Amino acid sequence: MTTITFNELRKIKDSLPDGSMGRIASELNLNVETVRNYFGGANYNEGESVGIHLEKGPNGGIVMIEDTTILDMAKEILKSECNN
Repeated sequence: MTTITFNELRKIKDSLPDGSMGRIASELNLNVETVRNYFGGANYNEGESVGIHLEKGPNGGIVMIEDTTILDMAKEILKSECNN
């Protein structure tokens, strides 16, 4: 399990290039709304819950993430963008 502040998680999401949510969703065979929910979205009509737990507090609170696959992919996308 990984713990990160909500603001850090949103910063990662906001730093991703256009189309990244769709790319992650496609590679993991997920609905794009599920990926958005991972980063703090709340569209559970079309997307699913993804094993994150939010606790309110400073910096938007903390997020405990059970499965870091989506987060790891987002970080890899950011890393590859920096190397280009």
